[in-house]
Formats: sequence, C-alpha cells, structure tokens
Amino acid sequence: MPKIGLISLGCAKNLVDSEHMLARLRAAGWEITEDMGEADVGVVNTCGFIEAAKSEAIETILDVAQYKQRGRMKGLVVTGCMVQRYAEEMKTELPEIDALCGTGSYENIVDAASAAFGGHKAAYMADMAAAALEGDRDRLTPPYTAYLKIAEGCSNRCGFCIIPQLRGPFRSREMDALLSEARALADAGVKELIVIAQDTTRYGVDLPGRRRLLPTLLRRLCALDFRWVRLHYLYPDQITDELIDVIAAEPKIVKYLDIPLQHVSRRILRAMHRPGDEAAFDALIARLRQRIPGLVLRTSLIVGLPGETEEEFAALCTFLQRTKIERVGVFEFSPEEGTEAATLPGQIDAQTKAARRLIVEELQSGVLDDYNTARHGETMEVLCEGFDDAQQLWVGRTYADSVEVDGHVYFASDSAPQAGDFVSVRITESLGPDLLGVQQKGE
Repeated sequence: MPKIGLISLGCAKNLVDSEHMLARLRAAGWEITEDMGEADVGVVNTCGFIEAAKSEAIETILDVAQYKQRGRMKGLVVTGCMVQRYAEEMKTELPEIDALCGTGSYENIVDAASAAFGGHKAAYMADMAAAALEGDRDRLTPPYTAYLKIAEGCSNRCGFCIIPQLRGPFRSREMDALLSEARALADAGVKELIVIAQDTTRYGVDLPGRRRLLPTLLRRLCALDFRWVRLHYLYPDQITDELIDVIAAEPKIVKYLDIPLQHVSRRILRAMHRPGDEAAFDALIARLRQRIPGLVLRTSLIVGLPGETEEEFAALCTFLQRTKIERVGVFEFSPEEGTEAATLPGQIDAQTKAARRLIVEELQSGVLDDYNTARHGETMEVLCEGFDDAQQLWVGRTYADSVEVDGHVYFASDSAPQAGDFVSVRITESLGPDLLGVQQKGE
C-alpha cells in the first residue's frame, strides 16, 4: 500500500484532528511514515489563527511540495483551519496542492489522499457544524500523555478571534463517548490526560439539560487509571464554586490551571467582547489560591489591541507584578481579516506592539525566576520524558509544567528511569526557565 506522511501545525486541538485523520488512513490501508522523503502522499494540517501561523503553514506546504519535485511523492493534501479560511485563494495561489479538506471534512481524508495519489485535484468543504466529533485516533503524543478534546468549535465571538468562523459553534461531545475514549487511553498506558476544548468550562451547556458538566466529567475521569488530569482553557467567568471544589478535592487533577484573561482593562476587554476586569480577576485569583493550595496559573494576554493606551498597558503590567501569575504567554495583536477588532480605530504600530510584548516578557521572566528559586531544596514529583543528550541528564516535567508551553526539570539519576516513569527529584538550582535536580535514592 502507498505511504503517507502528516505534519500537524498549531494547537493541541488540531493535533487531535490529525490523530483522527491518521486512524482513518491506516484503517483504509495506508502505511503511515514519519519521513516525508518516503511518503507517496504528504498531508499538512494547518493553523489559520494569526498571521504568524499562516506564514508557517505556507512555508511548510512549500517545503513538503519539494518532495513532489525531487522525490517519490505524488500528491499533497492540505487540511485544517487555513483551508477553511482560504480554500479558494489556495487553489489559485498554491498550485502545488492537490487536495483540500476543510475543518468539516476530516472524514474525507482518505478520499483526498486517494485523489492526490492519483494525480487528481479535489476539494472537500462540508458544513463545519456537521463534522463528526467521534472516531479512532492514531496518537502522535508520547505513550504516557494524551489529549482528550471534549468539545469542538466556539460560540464566544471574541472581537479579535477568527476561530468561530473556522470551527463552527461550540459543540460538546456526549459524556459516555468521552469516558469510553478516556478508558481506552488509560488502558493503553496513558498517565497524563490533558482535557482540552476551545472553552473547556462551557462543556455541557449545549447538551440536553444545558448544564455545565465539567465538574461531573472530571469526577468520572478521576475514577479511571490516570496519575495526572490536567485542565486547559478555562474561561474566567465560567469558573464556579463546584468546579473549584472538584479541582481542590481530586488528587489526580494537577493544581495547574490555564485561564486565558487576555487583558485587565475593562474597556479593552469589552472591545474584545471578553468578560471581567482587573478587580474581578484579582478576586478570582485570590479565591483560587486560597482554596487550591500549591496552585500554578497560566494565562494568555494580548498587547496592542487598537486604542490600548499607555495607562491601560501600565495597569496590565502592575497586575502581573501584583498577582505573580507563574506562566504567561503574551501575543501582539494581529488584525485578522473578518474579525471586528481588525476594523477598530486606533490601530497601534508594530514597533509599539513589539515593545509592549517585550516589556511583559521581561516582567514575566522575573516572576518565573522567583517561582523557580522558591523550588530550590524542594522534592517534586517529575514525569520523566527520557534522556536529554545535550544536557547529559534525564528530563521531565512537574505538575507545574504542561506539554511544550512550559519549562522542564533536568535531573541526574543512578537508576536510569524510563520515559513515562514518575520519580521524586530534589531541586537544586535553576537553569533559565528550567530547573535542575537529583533523583532521590530509592525512586
């Protein structure tokens, strides 16, 4: 049978889509290869969220297309958010592409691959809202870590965000299907389950009964054989007392929460169509830290939204210094066509946006240094991810470090742990954003 290779770009939710496509291809008899030089057909699953992601997608598409010119590759398939957004433009401006699949058409990946392999042009652009939410997965994560996507799409309509136009409205998966998938992941040896959606806290609001079902789902996930259950993308206005109680009470839920705030200025947040303000976020963070000991927070912020004043930016910086949020991803506003924010007056120049991003990154570097220094001398549970040849040390993550977005712990060991093992490591010093340590005897 022909071989197929796939490159997945963008977020973890996109990665899960890639896993579904690979499972369909394998079931249809395609052989999966990690080497594009061996592939008869290449697939690029794109992100189309912001300008940088679009540029990366185009570069990757052109790189893979080179295998058609100088190698055995006969066809190129492009899927994902960028296709959903720019299918017609891609047909004319990227003739290297043979077949396209939008975000409602992942079920057509076998047809698309077959068309491309046969030298035919094809495009599959089904209704996003009717896309299948279930299916087998050929996982691309390490054996010990997996994502569980509990919903698709988004109905929030943030002023800066194009996602609802690329993914459709928010659609929760049925709980029984989620638990069946999670049980299979646990049986396969997954130890860290990462629960994701565009807006995880709204899980269940579109199902019969229209209730927020995340606390119920989490209790049932914690009854399965996972060591860590990690939560990403909790909207600040949807964090209920019941949810906080479950997070605090369940030992398997790691005390690490990803809560995208985006800003603290009430005026800027309303321009974004986002909830909250500085006072509300102060109160939420205080409540979370009081009720969940050891809590580590991650947030995402946007600087340079049209009309953002120096005073509003200064207030954001003061908030970060005061609250000491441990993990922060800061992004320059990207005026995406089709979004309301792209048409707002008072667009801020690129130099100012870059300067503000660098200021936040510098502030956050100090917060992270303080957090890491406070860990010196502490013994922490670390999920080993293998041996790092560059450092000549084993490497892993604590509960405070999520996959790819946070730091690592590098540690010496006499026992040669395996990837997927949980070990106790005494932290001795910092190494930039990372920590150094020694595995404790007997572990």
